[in-house]
Amino acid sequence: MHPDVYQLVSPVLAILLLILLITRLRFHPFLALILAAGFLGIVSGVSPVDTVKSFQKGFGGILSSVGLVVGLGSMLGGLLLESGGADKIANAFVGMASRRWIPTTICAAALLIGLPHLFDVSFVMLVPLAFVIARRTNNYILRIGVPLAAGLYVSHGLLPPHPSPTLAMAAYHADAGKTIFYGFLIAVPMAIISGPLFTSFIMRWFPASGGFGEDAAPAAHPVTGSDGRRLPSLPLVLVAVLLPPGLMMLRTFGRDLFDKHSPLHTWLEFVGDPIVSLLIAVLFAIYALGIRSGFSLTQIQKLLGKSLGPAAGVILILGAGGGLKEMLVATHVSDLIAHWAVTWQINPLILGWAIAALIRVAIGSATVATVTAAGIVAPLAAADPNVSLELLVLATSSGGLMLSHLNDSGFWLFKEYFKLSVSETLKSWTLLVSLQSLIGLAGVLILNALIH
Repeated sequence: MHPDVYQLVSPVLAILLLILLITRLRFHPFLALILAAGFLGIVSGVSPVDTVKSFQKGFGGILSSVGLVVGLGSMLGGLLLESGGADKIANAFVGMASRRWIPTTICAAALLIGLPHLFDVSFVMLVPLAFVIARRTNNYILRIGVPLAAGLYVSHGLLPPHPSPTLAMAAYHADAGKTIFYGFLIAVPMAIISGPLFTSFIMRWFPASGGFGEDAAPAAHPVTGSDGRRLPSLPLVLVAVLLPPGLMMLRTFGRDLFDKHSPLHTWLEFVGDPIVSLLIAVLFAIYALGIRSGFSLTQIQKLLGKSLGPAAGVILILGAGGGLKEMLVATHVSDLIAHWAVTWQINPLILGWAIAALIRVAIGSATVATVTAAGIVAPLAAADPNVSLELLVLATSSGGLMLSHLNDSGFWLFKEYFKLSVSETLKSWTLLVSLQSLIGLAGVLILNALIH
């Protein structure tokens, strides 16, 4: 076999091993990524010692930025949910609209609430609110639940500090401010189409009434403020949520207005860094959503510790994905891909989306799909100076949303909370996320045509 061909066969075998370990042998993705990376190194001729060192280098390199961003984002999300800030946003948006517009307003509220927190956690915390709104407005629960899930999943798929776009941003060395700006440009139409419009479309497959009674509702999360604490004000909640993307975009679009050696330029670079902007938002939220609402410092400490629990597994998966990416470099597969990329006629944006989509369908995890695809496509980004790294981030993470089905925990989460059959979940949840993935790709290609 030609050496170049063999070099390409080995990563294909490693990805097949990864899929086998997760889908058939039910290995945890963290462990499966470690084994796949080790397999890639050994079969490519890298010594066992160098294989371990390369993996450690990639693991530490990706977590030096991504781990901090995900951790701080989880803390901010925890403060938002536990303080009652999420309820404040949802109630404010729902209260502004008539019954007809509630799916639109709940989707918009979910898009904001989902910015700083992991999807699974925010979904579980907000589902009881969806049932309350459904009962209050005499709506079938899916008319509230689908746009709620749509808004949360748009943030999950496109916008840092969520794991998939944050990992892709680090892998491609993309600008955070531009990524968020382009992400918002795609997120808004994606939320409108996959939220209220899609909900209206699928309601023909579901009963016109029912599903909002007490028997269908999960146990509600305790309402913050029932023990004497006051709910935070809506303006403070919005400031806490929008501080990180605002500061990152301020750095991106303001840095060229000042001389590089001026103090103002230096401060823009500092506060607009993803880690620093999130840290500022967390510190602000500790005071505005925590202390002002009556939480003691001890309670805030416990709340922040609790919020990091769900992020721990995700952070380890991202680190292992960084190790797999580094193994592609150590085995010189990335050099071969970069060399061949010059003659390939496929658009890197489409390739990034397609690889992530295929892996997502095979193993069910959007995070692992994005991690793996970013490691494969990164050399193409380096070889093509015309590709927008920020749009490549969004294309890859959009691919990771594709066709969630029975091998995805999100599928079962949606099914069980809304008491659906497998068939009903496929017609609602699976179609929803697949539509979002396609809209994401279309939005990326449209923006790419406009900026080039």
